[in-house]
Formats: sequence, C-alpha cells, structure tokens
Amino acid sequence: MTTPDSELAAAAAHLRAGRLVAFPTETVYGLGADATNPAAVAAIYAAKGRPDFNPLIVHVPDLAAAGAIARLDGRAERLAAAFWPGALTMVLPLREDAGIAPRVTAGLDTIALRIPAHPLARALLAAAGRPLAGPSANPSGRVSPTTAAHVRDGLGDKVAMILDGGACPVGLESTIVGLAGEPARLLRPGGVPAEAIEALIGRLERPAGGVAVSAPGMLESHYAPTAPVRLDATAPLADRPESLLAFGPAVPAGFARVLSLSPSGDLEEAARNLFAHLRRLDEDGAAAIAVMPIPGHGLGAAINDRLRRAAAPRPRTIQNQVQP
Repeated sequence: MTTPDSELAAAAAHLRAGRLVAFPTETVYGLGADATNPAAVAAIYAAKGRPDFNPLIVHVPDLAAAGAIARLDGRAERLAAAFWPGALTMVLPLREDAGIAPRVTAGLDTIALRIPAHPLARALLAAAGRPLAGPSANPSGRVSPTTAAHVRDGLGDKVAMILDGGACPVGLESTIVGLAGEPARLLRPGGVPAEAIEALIGRLERPAGGVAVSAPGMLESHYAPTAPVRLDATAPLADRPESLLAFGPAVPAGFARVLSLSPSGDLEEAARNLFAHLRRLDEDGAAAIAVMPIPGHGLGAAINDRLRRAAAPRPRTIQNQVQP
C-alpha cells in the first residue's frame, strides 16, 4: 500500500503542530505524538483514557537518535544490531538532557525506545523530524488495533489523521526488555521471542505478578474485549452460550460461533489474527469468548500473555467503557 507524499507531509505537519496522528507499525497501530511536546503527550493520555502511571514507548528513526535519548550498554547494542528495526522495545536509562516530555516516562528515570520496521512508520519519523511517543491507538485497556478501521472504531475524531498502511504483519505488540540494571528483565513478551533475545544476552528475569508498572503493557487487565474471556477451553460451558477462538485442526463442538486463530496451529498466523478475531467476536455480540489452549513457546508466550490480561478481572474504568 503506497501513501502519497502529500498525505505523509500532512501527517508530519500535524505532529509538529502538537496534534495526534495514528500510524501503522509492524506490530500494531500507534497513536503518535511529538515526544518532546508536553501538551501533545498529554493529549495521548486524554484520547486513550490512559492512567498517568503507565509510561509510553517512544519511536525513533535510528540508533543515533536512540543514543541521544538513552544510555545504551553492550547488551542494548547487541540487541539493536540483531532486532532493530523491529518488534523489540528496550527500557533504558534516560539521559538528563534528552528533551523528552516528563509524562512520557510517567516520572521514571528510564525510557522505552523502539525503532520500527514498518516503512510507513519510518517515513513518518523522517518527515516529522521528532521522536514519536506511540502507544497502541485504542482506548486504554481495550483490544489493540491492527488496521486503520480499528483505529477509527476506537478513537473516532480524537486523532487529527490516520495513516492507513494496511493490516499489521506481526499483529502483537513489541517485546519489552528492561536493561536499566542487572539482570535484564522480560517486561512484556511480544513480537520477538524471548528465546532469541536470551541467545544474545543470556537469561532474562521474569518479574512476578503485582510488580510496579515500569513499562507499557504491564497492567493486569489489558487488551480486553467487551465480552468476558475464558482460557484453556476444551468444551463449552453448560450455563451460558460462548463463542470460541480455536487453535489447531481439532476444534470442539457446541460453541455458538467459532473463529480459528490458525487451523494449522501456526503461531505466527495466530498472532496476526488474535486482536482482529477478538474484535470480530465482540462486534458480532458474543456473550462470552472461550479460547482453546495455545502452546507457550516462541510467539505463543506473547499470545498467552495478551489472553491472560484480556481474561483478568476488569477495573471499573474498563468495565464501564463502551466502544463507539
């Protein structure tokens, strides 16, 4: 999908003027704002209904731009060489003179940085000439968007512009690794399997539940459809109708509707389909959503992380949100 130069220039002008622009990445669509502009960053939190203690990922065009904002050690340089541009976010010590708006980091002395691989995201970064704060372009806590239509459904006129780059090829958010101390920590599974990261820098610590939020995507209830979600389903419940997210060739009978994440059991296909299928079942009025077991290796770790958070008890602010 080709974006006209005039559309890209208009999006960059909106960003430089402090307005919000939704843009595609290889993972999900981001809600972009100039990360150096406090008012623009505040507009992200307002548009999403995002809690102030939840920091934002900042997208940069290259390693030099990352080094001007954060301190990269040898581990970070090895990971950058292997996975940037790509679906990896690193949480790094923030430079005092970085010029980043304070609300981006939610008061922390670290910052989450990523170099996206999507050509339209990279073109936008070049045209805007700014580091872009870019959480997922959806109401806070809800299912992340993987198409421009998802952004329009969730945020409506809260953005100045939506750049349409088609469906996101990965379909799950980036992996987040904390490198502000020892040992390195896996803060969120995502588009880069943890095993590939550990092959370069050694074992990643997995923080226990209930730890303080130090990176995006760590809230217990997140990525949630309107319908309640039940995990590891092998048969329907007798007391309520359920729709099923299936995985693999053997699908149990008795569900009101079935959508398959991957009939062949392919984890990459399942990752691409996860958020879109959750949205579709919601839009079809599913009373409840059951999900078949998903293997935990590779991208399966990220898929299960999103499903666990989607199934978690909802805070009242999430329970009461109604998607437009």
